Order: sequence, then C-alpha cells, then structure tokens
Amino acid sequence: MGKYHLDSKGKMAVAKYHEKNKPAQFDKRQQLEKIRLDYLEKKQNQKEK
Repeated sequence: MGKYHLDSKGKMAVAKYHEKNKPAQFDKRQQLEKIRLDYLEKKQNQKEK
C-alpha cells in the first residue's frame, strides 16, 4: 500500500466521520413553505390593526 492508501477499516472510519459532519441538506420546498407561512401571518396581523 502507498503512503496515503487506507485499508477497509480506515475507509469506514473516514466515511463515518464525513457522514456525521456533513451539513444538513437544504430543502427548498420546506424553506418556501416557511416563508409563505410567515408572510400570511404578517398579512393577517396587518388586517387586524
């Protein structure tokens, strides 16, 4: 094996590390739904005044 090659045990450790430390996946649909709900609440509050 070369200087930087990993055995199967090392590869599993690296994969586990990256799986744990990857950022949460950005969900555009969920983000739009949140913005929409905030807008509707704000609009409703303006009507009440």
